[in-house]
Amino acid sequence: MKKKFINFCLSIITDYNDNLSQKEIDKMKYGLEGLYLTITKLIIIILISLILGIFKEVFLLILIFNGIRLTAFGVHAKRSIDCLVSSCLFFIIFPILCIKLTIPIIIKQILFIPLVLLIGILAPSDTEKRPLKKKKKRLIFKFLSILIAVIYMSLSLIIKDNTISNCFVFAIIIQIIIMLPITYKIFGVSYNNYKKYEVNV
Repeated sequence: MKKKFINFCLSIITDYNDNLSQKEIDKMKYGLEGLYLTITKLIIIILISLILGIFKEVFLLILIFNGIRLTAFGVHAKRSIDCLVSSCLFFIIFPILCIKLTIPIIIKQILFIPLVLLIGILAPSDTEKRPLKKKKKRLIFKFLSILIAVIYMSLSLIIKDNTISNCFVFAIIIQIIIMLPITYKIFGVSYNNYKKYEVNV
């Protein structure tokens, strides 16, 4: 099904533009593969969340998480089944925790600095297919990730609604998990891929 989707989309693109190089086609193929996996994964997660009656919480956590994921990046599983299973675990279990768990404000205050520090240490965490070769770009993404983490933790302290407040905390925790070296090892993918390149400007 995935191959049919990618080949169908590529055939439409190449029909309208036959001057594309193989490198450009490969990039599009990679992007389409990511799009397909994202769509199918979201459909399954949404269906499970609707069955469990936690759609709003799942949607909110995914939305908040993607805010920091955009700058901090993180692991991408090699196999689509690994990606699907891990995503379902994260975005079904954690929303339930957001609903059921009441984290005292003092605990959130204690977690503030350690969580932001971990984001600062680990972010941005690249992948083999998309290595962050340039040092300047890595520093920009690191700064933005830290800034978003500070905003998220601050919001978790200000917002009175327990579920929404928890979503900001757990979004950071999920982001930290997917950037850990051991997570990369579990998924069998290489860590700190930028180190393979000499471009540091």
